[in-house]
Amino acid sequence: MFSVVWGVFATAMGWIVATDLRGAAHRFHKLSHAAMPFDSVGVWVVGVGFFRLLAGVFALAGPVVLVGGLMDVWRGEAGSDSLPPIPAWLVVVEATIVGVVLWRTWQRTGVLRREWDAGNGPRRAAVAGLTTSAVVFVVTLGFGWGTWMMASWLAGGLCGLTLLVGDQPGKPSDTGLASADSSAF
Repeated sequence: MFSVVWGVFATAMGWIVATDLRGAAHRFHKLSHAAMPFDSVGVWVVGVGFFRLLAGVFALAGPVVLVGGLMDVWRGEAGSDSLPPIPAWLVVVEATIVGVVLWRTWQRTGVLRREWDAGNGPRRAAVAGLTTSAVVFVVTLGFGWGTWMMASWLAGGLCGLTLLVGDQPGKPSDTGLASADSSAF
């Protein structure tokens, strides 16, 4: 099942960012810098070109992995729906990390708060879906429900892609960053 979910997300993300659909590569670049902790102190800055090149690799590899995963499902070799027992300490660590990330992104200056404030119905639904999928991912990981964990991961990824292509072409993005050189690798 992992191969199917990864293939769907990698294909969608790869083609959307590599082709810069509705400015998605530029928006991904700005959002990635806005999401960096501690105001990106000491972080090596890469340009939009690097994101598009990397996305191109995912756009080409995604369909291959997707077809392989679908063939595994077709032959009944996709694996079981449950995960092996996960240690409680790992679930607590995962829940703590997700909690801190959600807290940071929902603060007044956080990325998700800014997306929510600047959004309309579909954008707000995508932000809510992304937040919900992060919580559901941790819960399903704790219970060992592999299929539901993958479904929540895919749903969160697709909500994130919705946020990437949500702006109208030519409309400035509300990420709160100064313009960066988008032609550099």
